[in-house]
Order: sequence, then C-alpha cells, then structure tokens
Amino acid sequence: MVLVACVLSLAGCKQGDKKNLLPNVSGKAGEVLVVIEREQWEGNLGVAIRDVLAMDTPYLAQREPLFNLSNVPPGSFNSMFKMHRNMLLININPQNQTNGVVYKNNMWAQPQALVQINAADADEALALFNEASATISEFFEQSERDRIIANSKLYEESALREPVRKVTGGILHFPTGYRCRKFTDSFVWIADEKQYVQQYVMIYRYPVPAEGDVFSVENIINTRNRVMQDNVPGMFEGSYMTTSTAQEPTTRSLRYRGRDFMETRGFWEVHGDFMGGPFVSHSFYSPDGKDIIVLEAFVFAPRYDKRQYLRQVEALLYSFEWDSAEKD
Repeated sequence: MVLVACVLSLAGCKQGDKKNLLPNVSGKAGEVLVVIEREQWEGNLGVAIRDVLAMDTPYLAQREPLFNLSNVPPGSFNSMFKMHRNMLLININPQNQTNGVVYKNNMWAQPQALVQINAADADEALALFNEASATISEFFEQSERDRIIANSKLYEESALREPVRKVTGGILHFPTGYRCRKFTDSFVWIADEKQYVQQYVMIYRYPVPAEGDVFSVENIINTRNRVMQDNVPGMFEGSYMTTSTAQEPTTRSLRYRGRDFMETRGFWEVHGDFMGGPFVSHSFYSPDGKDIIVLEAFVFAPRYDKRQYLRQVEALLYSFEWDSAEKD
C-alpha cells in the first residue's frame, strides 16, 4: 500500500518548526470536508465523490458510510474550515498551471490530511478523481489510523508489550484501558471492555501448513475457527467464538511499511449464543518463515454504530513493529 504524501513547508521555516506552530485539527473522527462549488457537488463529480467516500463500510451489520461528508463552496472556505482534519479540495480553473491530484499533510493544522484535485473543468476533475479514487480513500483512511496510533503511543499501556513480543517477536501499541485477558505461548487476548462497547485484539501464531495455499480464505478461516474454539469461550457451556457463514469473508494482499500481509474481513459469531460483529485480521510470516502470525481486531457494540469502534481497534494492528532482534 503506497501513499504519495506531499508535505509543504513555510518559507524560512523548517518542516518540524512549522508543525510545532500549527494548531490542532478540528472535526470529528471519520469526517471529510469537501470544498467544491455547489454545481459540481450536485452534479456527476459530487455523485462520484459520494459513491466512493460515503459508500457503505464493508462488513458492518447496519449501513454506515465509510466517511461522513460535508461540503462548503470555495468562496466560503475560510480559516475556520481550514482547520478540518480531512479535506478534499476541488480546484477547477482553466488557468491552472499543472493539473492532477496532490496529497498534502499538515497544510493549515496538524495532524491534517488534504487531497487537492487541480483541473481545467469539471469533466477533467471527474476523470482525475475516478482514476485516483482508491488512493484518495486510503489516504484518508490511513490518516485516521495514524492519529489513533499516535494517541496510543502517547498514552500507551506499556505492560502489554511483553506478552505480544513473546508470541510474535514484535510489539503493538495499546492505549490505556486495554488489558490482557489471556496469554499462552502462542495466543494473546487483549481487551478494552466498557459497559456497552467491547474492543478486542487476538494475536496468535501457528506453524506454516505443509500443504495448500497458506493464505487462502479457507485456510485462514479454518485455522481461525480452531484457535477461537480453543481459546474464546462463550457465556454458556459449549458456546465459543467462530466465523459467521451469513456472509463469506474476503481477503486481499497488502503491503504496509515493508511488511506484506493478507487482510481478512468477515463477521464473527458465538456458536450457541446470539452474539456477533465485524472482524478484520492481518496474517503474515514470522521472520524465520516457519510460522504464520495473525493479528485480529473485532468489536462487540450491539447498541451503537460500529464503524468508528472497528476503525479504532483496527488501527492498532497497523502499529505492529518487529522487535529489532527479530528483524536481525
């Protein structure tokens, strides 16, 4: 996964100095401000933007947009709006010197993510957006994750590093509030359990299978079901976590900061009970190639929308770092 980020600096200032002088961003997590003329917002360009950035978040039980969008015309785009955390700026001007898509960080505030589309007319802006839509969406998604990870490192529950290190050879950065529920030589269960919202991370490893496609969805889910049955019991006797068959899980291969992994998304449920929710996992090889390591995030929040809760705990998976000794 590669994002092109262009960080602008003030004349006469070092980049680090500029960041220290910038105010904090405004806006709620998961919001994107679209700066666009009303005519374009109500036309084909606006439809395309909403189809991508406000699409249904995959693998949630109820419909929730990927991002909450709001829009403001360029003429009203004042200093108050420039503080927003995520912005898509549509710059349509036949006199633009260079047209294309530009990715910027910390333009007017920090930590801020801004995508600017420079085009001569609305048709060109639409073509540019369609071509870069997946990268634009991922740019905002990763910016949201990065804010969560930065906060986790700032308020880290450092005692959780050791059990993760013993199972994986690396660390995850958990914020205050998470605790270890179960720890064995090959499995760790870490949880933040509030009254109505529970956020969980499961971490486990197993030997690389001798046969078959290691990262096929069948192998990943079959192994997941075995591990969960052995380690995650339900409230009632004979109940345990498993993978729901109501909607087939999906996988995709990703690369993030030099680490290749297979992402799996699906629904979990409890065999013998009426509990369930979304999960996402990352599966990858151990440094010696002998084991598969799995980092899994899932939530249980039956009273609330789940997009942001899942995004919060999923971001923790992206905080994974190999221990320096393991990398060597």
